[in-house]
Amino acid sequence: MSATQRRGKPIEVELKYRVIDEAAGDRYLVADEVAGFTPSSPVRSTQVEDRYIDTANGAMARAGFAARLRQTAKTTTVAVKSSVRRIGTGNVHRREELEGPADRTAHPRDWPPSDARSLILEQCGDAPLVEVVTIRQLRRKRILELNGTSVELSLDEVDAVSRSRVVSRFVELEVELIAGDEDGLSGIDRELAADPGLAPANTSKLETALRAVTAAEPKRNRRNGSVLPPDDEEAASRSQPPIGKLVEAVLAELDATTTEADEADEAEGAAAPEEAAEHEPATSTDVPTQGASEAAVEASGASTSDAAKEPAAPPSGTARPRARAKARSAAPAAPSEAETRPRLIVGKTPGVLAEDHIAEAGRKVLRFHLARMIAREAGTRDGKDPEDLHSMRVATRRQRAAWRVFGEAFRNGRTKRHRDRLREVAARLGAVRDLDVLIEAADAYRADLSVTEQRSLEPLLTAWRAHRDDARALLVRELDSDGYKRWLDDYAEFVRHEGVAVRPVAPTEPHRVRDTAASRIHSAYELVRAYEPVLRWADVETLHELRIHGKWLRYSLEFVREALPPDVDGLIARVTALQDHLGLMHDADVSGHLARSFLVEQAGSLSDAESGAIARYLVNREKEVARLHRTVGRVWRGVAGVAFRRALGRTLAGL
Repeated sequence: MSATQRRGKPIEVELKYRVIDEAAGDRYLVADEVAGFTPSSPVRSTQVEDRYIDTANGAMARAGFAARLRQTAKTTTVAVKSSVRRIGTGNVHRREELEGPADRTAHPRDWPPSDARSLILEQCGDAPLVEVVTIRQLRRKRILELNGTSVELSLDEVDAVSRSRVVSRFVELEVELIAGDEDGLSGIDRELAADPGLAPANTSKLETALRAVTAAEPKRNRRNGSVLPPDDEEAASRSQPPIGKLVEAVLAELDATTTEADEADEAEGAAAPEEAAEHEPATSTDVPTQGASEAAVEASGASTSDAAKEPAAPPSGTARPRARAKARSAAPAAPSEAETRPRLIVGKTPGVLAEDHIAEAGRKVLRFHLARMIAREAGTRDGKDPEDLHSMRVATRRQRAAWRVFGEAFRNGRTKRHRDRLREVAARLGAVRDLDVLIEAADAYRADLSVTEQRSLEPLLTAWRAHRDDARALLVRELDSDGYKRWLDDYAEFVRHEGVAVRPVAPTEPHRVRDTAASRIHSAYELVRAYEPVLRWADVETLHELRIHGKWLRYSLEFVREALPPDVDGLIARVTALQDHLGLMHDADVSGHLARSFLVEQAGSLSDAESGAIARYLVNREKEVARLHRTVGRVWRGVAGVAFRRALGRTLAGL
């Protein structure tokens, strides 16, 4: 337990700041020095899932506590925390914290003994516990030290989840005292308070999440406070706990407890009003969560930047607690579509290492390309730059390839839904992208033609654009669907957490990248070389199959590139050249077939000039297919030759 011991009780002492500018949080995380403190550990990342639990009538909240089950890849622990108390006049928070082992599927009476378990049983007895809200975090942290004082600085990317839906996202910077004097936090507090990219977090993560849940709940019936028609209310109460009412009860208790704490702080600080005014937070209202709309910021009375740069004078006397309680009662604005998408932090490469378990290597690759897919979604929706859709499609293809390469390391039944939905998304993206490629090629072809010839080709391009627009509409409908949103949240959680859905392996079963990558790559290469006897007479369809096998070979090499010697880059380049050559042939063949079909189907409605122009484009595509077929031997030898085989053997020996 990292909490400091005070009067025999474990006390958590920390600074809490809400991140307004993402760059500000990253800056402190990697800084060489923060207020004289220097790093004594590297930055480490971990994924955690916190499920806050209580009885249906909020017994823990009424007692001034919050109970949290924390799930990691290896353990489940329970923590019971008291309400946050501000220390003095700065932004230092203090609260009691008890921890112990737990089991998320069992009642607390069946957990191993601990002080946290005892407190929960004391307040709740045998009453069943229900989930109030789930908070998922990507936590990046490091230890800083100065003159015997150690603190843990963490940057937490937080998702608040209710009923399997993300209802809010925000980023918080915390500095927790690990060892030493509490006065050591004051210097860090002053430096963080002066940064316009940060703002004091006047509420806990739990309170912020609960307010987001309340904002996301449907409007209640004015007569009875129900979210359902009166006829359905009784049935609903039997089928599931009244989460909405429980959330409201917990919030009410939090507000009451916080107001009492504020009044105590008011009395404590009355003897030094000038000092209190100097360290008062910039505003008496809550800082909007990251991604909150401008309307929500305006409703608080100031823009985010104004709040950070121009501190307002704090209210005097007993008005301050009431103002804070009123500000906390305002529900946060509902996040936009883009803001509710999962946020994954990845490096410039997947980071697969030779010692990685196959499943975790696959998870790294999936996480890397899922992050790229999400990053391109907004541009894909907008449709202004076709490269956004292209990049999103490439990211989905890489993920599907990763499932093919690493999929056997996972439990099939636990991952089938992820693979199936990914295939559907890839199909929607592919339908649009394929038509984009055809239209781009046709536009390039007609760029050097006369104006009359260009106009004569317009019926073909108009038909293709109409098909592309229809495909775009279906794609956007898929991205807007509730099923897609739920899948994306669940899929992001899968790629974040190590150990999820991994197939058990025996200690002597090959399960590391260094044990299995060589045979996988050799198998993929064998499928490519098998085309050598038929290459000279192969038709376009057969060569397209060769292209697919070449793509699997390329991906098999790329996914473990960092575990292989640098020579692998040259091998990947040769396979890519073969794949690109065959891809151009396939595109030319498809456009030729579509042009021929259009001529047949629209023969009665086309003028002679239009029919002639489209026919000449068809002939051009057929000639391009013949040219690419005739020259495929050059790029084929780059992959099938002795030099490639020897280089591949040396590269794989490096594992």
